[in-house]
This record gives sequence, C-alpha cells and structure tokens, in this order.
Amino acid sequence: MKRLISFFRDISFIMISCVGGLCLSLTGLSISWMIGTLMMAGILSFWKPLSFTIHSEKWEIHRYWMNIGQLILAIELGQKINMTVLTVFSNHWLTIMAMLLLSMIFSILSGLILWKFSQIDMLTSLFGTVPGGLSVIPSIAEEVGGNIGVVSIIQSMRVFLVIFSVPLIVSLLAVNQEQMSGSPVLDYETGQLIWTVVLTFAAWTGCQLGKYLKFPAPWLVGGMLGVACTQAIGSYLTGSNVAAWWPKFLIIAAQVLIASSIGSKFHKNMFMGLKKTIMVALFSTIGLILSMFICAYIVSNLTGITFVTAVLAFAPGGITEMATTAAVLHEDSTFVVVVQVLRVVLVCIVLPPFIKLLHQWKELKGNHSHTTRNS
Repeated sequence: MKRLISFFRDISFIMISCVGGLCLSLTGLSISWMIGTLMMAGILSFWKPLSFTIHSEKWEIHRYWMNIGQLILAIELGQKINMTVLTVFSNHWLTIMAMLLLSMIFSILSGLILWKFSQIDMLTSLFGTVPGGLSVIPSIAEEVGGNIGVVSIIQSMRVFLVIFSVPLIVSLLAVNQEQMSGSPVLDYETGQLIWTVVLTFAAWTGCQLGKYLKFPAPWLVGGMLGVACTQAIGSYLTGSNVAAWWPKFLIIAAQVLIASSIGSKFHKNMFMGLKKTIMVALFSTIGLILSMFICAYIVSNLTGITFVTAVLAFAPGGITEMATTAAVLHEDSTFVVVVQVLRVVLVCIVLPPFIKLLHQWKELKGNHSHTTRNS
C-alpha cells in the first residue's frame, strides 16, 4: 500500500512539474520542457506541500524515474550515430578530436576559475562548467558527490546563454538567409517499430554492461553506447540509415522525468550564498563561449568548413537547437550533429572520472598538508 501511495505521489509531482515545461514550451525552444519542468519542480521542493512531504521533511521522487528518462535520452543520442555520421567524422576526425579535447580543457579551466573565486567546492565547480548538457551532467555530478542544485543552475545559465546568443550571432554572419522547409515526417511502418524494440533492448543491455563496468551514469552512457553500436551495425548490414519509430513526445517525456527528478532534490541549503558564485559563473561561461568561437575559427581555416557550421558544431549548447539553426541557415547540419554527439559522448565518458580523480588528489593533498602542519 505504501508503495502504491508513493508511486501516485511521484506521478502527481511529475505532472504538476511538467506544467512549467508546457508553459515555457510556448517559446518554441525544445529545451524549454527541461528548463520549465526543472523550475517548477524546484519551486515544489522549496514550497514542500504537505501531500509530498508527509512522511519526511526532505523528500524526492524515486530514482527509477531518472533512470527511465536517461534510458530514453540514451536511445535518442545513440540513434544519431549512423553511417552518414561515421563518413563525415572519418573525413575530419583529427581536427574534430583535437578541438573537442581543447574545448574540454577550456571547460576545466573555466571550472577551476569558478572554484577559486567562489564559495562552492571544486567538484561542483568543474561539473557546473562541463559542456555536457543539462539533461546529462547534473545526474552524473550527483553520483560522485557534487551539489546537484548548483550544477543545474550553472548548466541552465550556460544553455540559455548559448541558445539565445549563438543562433543570433551566426544568423548575422550567415550569407544565405532563406527559410528551409521542414523535414518530412516518416510514416509509421512495422519495420520501424521492430527496430525501436531492438534499440530499446540494446539500450537496456548497454545499461547492464555499464553497471558492471562501473560507468558514470550507466543508464545514459551505457545505453547510448549500446544503441550507437547497434545502430552502426544495422546501418552497415542494410547499407542505409535504419530508422526507428521514435515520436517527439518521447524526448519531451525524457526531459520531464529527468528535470522532475533533479528538481525534487533541491533544498534551500544548496543555494545559500550563491550571489558571488553566479556572477563568477556568468563571466566564466562567457569566456567558454568565446573560446568556442576561437576553436571554430581554427577548424574553419584547417578544414574548409564554413565558420558558421563550425560555430554551431562546437557551441556548448543543445544538440537539437544547434542542428535546427544549421538547417535553417542552410549549413551542414549533419556535421553539427556529429560533433555535438561526440562532445556529449566524450564529456560523459572522459571528464567525470578525470574530475573525480582530480577531486581525490586535491583532498589527499589537503590531508597531507594538514598532517605535516600538525607533526
């Protein structure tokens, strides 16, 4: 009985939280479901209605809602790695990897600056500036001990700055301003439904393997790699990009579930004394965006790819937003998707273990200094 009550309480919290996403979705931004739901869930967590907190003073919805959202997101990201993506990447792999690694170095430097000039710990600072996405990084940060509330705020600020500034800037730089017609909608076919089932099973298998190998956020990272491998094999065997039945509402559901889970963990102590932190984070984020423009300029000169395409590819914002902007401006949206997906994959796999090791090294160094002073 208690489990049933808890389940319906979670459903009520998620449904109320998604009202915020619905309202913000009227702006037309696809990330609005994530941001709006997160804001509403945070308000509910601060307000603490009696129906949600009757059994405990600090309450959050169950972990499996986050896992379901991450699994859906893993299938979405994994599907973007297909034969076209592999062909584009093979033509410019060295330059792409070099610039992605350079952008990760810039994000680490930005996080260290935030840590030095604010009151938050190094782990939270580094995860706050990592350009991995609002749907991805907060959940990983929580697993390794970061402040999920502060990380979500800094990530949200970065996403807003990128989404609102980068498309405007590149629109002014672009020569061709003609409007593209929307992409055709795939008809529902039995083969697509079967492939959806196959990818879902591949994602679940990747999750189990990720747990066994102790991946960070195994439901996301393991699932994404499982789907990517299956998608690549299927495309290779058929000689074309295999399409699954994947309606848009599933991505909205993933954003709502992840944002509700994150927002339910918010409490007032997370945000005490953050005025200086937000100011420092603002300037460090601007610096990160400027460094991205420099990387894009270098890539454009070395590869012949247009500067606008390179900017959208390396922008630390959302995959959907940057790819859509590229399509509207008649830029290479496939290249944009390739680099954006690779950035998310690299950030999820490489940076969390590195940040955790860096944090452990700092703590060991601090403990050693404290022992030396006492001896």
